[in-house]
This record gives sequence, C-alpha cells and structure tokens, in this order.
Amino acid sequence: MSTVTELAFAELVAPAAWHTVDLLSDLHLQAEEPATFEAWRGYLETTPADALFILGDLFEVWVGDDAAALPGFEAQCADLLRAASLRRPIFFMHGNRDFLVGPDFAARCGLTLLDDPTVLVLHGERWLLSHGDALCLADTDYLRFRAQVRTPAWQQQFLSQPLEERRTLARSMRAQSEEHKAAPGMVWADVDADAAREWLDRAQARTLIHGHTHRPAEHALGDGLRRIVLSDWDAAAHPPRAQVLCVSAVEARRVDIR
Repeated sequence: MSTVTELAFAELVAPAAWHTVDLLSDLHLQAEEPATFEAWRGYLETTPADALFILGDLFEVWVGDDAAALPGFEAQCADLLRAASLRRPIFFMHGNRDFLVGPDFAARCGLTLLDDPTVLVLHGERWLLSHGDALCLADTDYLRFRAQVRTPAWQQQFLSQPLEERRTLARSMRAQSEEHKAAPGMVWADVDADAAREWLDRAQARTLIHGHTHRPAEHALGDGLRRIVLSDWDAAAHPPRAQVLCVSAVEARRVDIR
C-alpha cells in the first residue's frame, strides 16, 4: 500500500518558447571517473535544448556547498554549470546521493532547485518529474535512512562538522552502501506501481519520469498511464552509458551522448 498520500505536488509551467527540454539523472559525477565528466562537459556545451532538468544524483556524493568554494572537482563542476546556465535554464532536483546540494551552490551555478515531485506543464501535457527513490516502497531500510537524513536537525549536525570530517564520513557511508549492494541475494527495489499510479492520479498527469533505479525503460501502468525511467551515466562502461530524454511537442525520445 502506498505511503505517499500527504505529498504535495509543485508545478512548473514551461514558457511557450520552449520547444525541447532535456531530462537526465544519475550521472554520479566524481573525480575518479573522468570519462563521464568529459561526456557531461561535452553535452553541456552542445545540447540544443531550451531547458535542462537534472533529476537527482548528478554527483556521487555531496558533503556541503562549501566544498565548491575550494579549488577542486566540485568547483570545476560549478564553473561548468554556471557557464551552461547562461545559455539555458537548468533545473535541479535532489537525489539520494546529492540531497545536501543547497541554495548557495544553486545560486553560484545559476540552478533552480525543484521540489520532488514536480509537475512540468509542457506543450499542454502534464509530466510528473521525480528522482524516484521515494517510490521504492519495498526498500524499507533505505526509506528509514532517507527520512532521517532529510530532517533539518540531521543536516545541520552533519554540515556543522569540518569539511574533511564530512568527506571521511561520506567515504565510509559509500563503502557500506557498496558492501550492501554486493551482498549475496541482494534484490534491487523498484518503483512501486500502485504508488506511481497514485502520484499520477493526484498530479493529473499521464507520464512519470524518474531516475534512481538505473533501469532505463518505459513501463505501461494501465489506463493510459506510464513511467519512463532515465538511464544512469558511465562513459567508461562497455558499451558506455550516457543518455538524455528529449521531450518535445511531438515525442519523448532517448538520445545517446557520444
């Protein structure tokens, strides 16, 4: 049974001048994976989209906006985003890895922060956008963790620690997560279909677009409803994964970034 009945739905009405928007998620950018970073850089410099929506997990980890104030990988990412935002609006929705991205980083990069979920009204169609993790109802351990770390008290306590201590804690949490994923018999939770239909019904939308699960596909939910799952990015994989969803008045199509 769904547990999202009290959730509010933000709404963004696209300007009439927007013909095509790009949606992407789960790039998991990190200094240790330069191929994905370079693919992302090339994409930002060449996409013809009128607007860009990043639906979470742009970064593998985010330990606070002050990380981007120092020379390094985070600052390099901020510079690229700032340059890209001067050419088109960029919207950012938090994921499970970068939920600590805050208003300081958004202002520095020219990003507009989005609530999760948000209804995008584009070309007369209502598209429901989400990172997707809140809909994985079978992953009860994660949902308990999510509820804890999204509280102001937890975030204030974490961000009050010195930057290097936060980096150390983040590395430890990532190692634990990787160990958990590699455990024998591990089953990845997927988006709950009933919850997805409930969200779509309440949003008066027909299509849910989300990431998080790293299972790019399109799923029919009945009664003309569907959910479109965005791809994760890994430019060093064989074959490489780097894909955006381009939504226009005509279609929603996947485009591979090369």
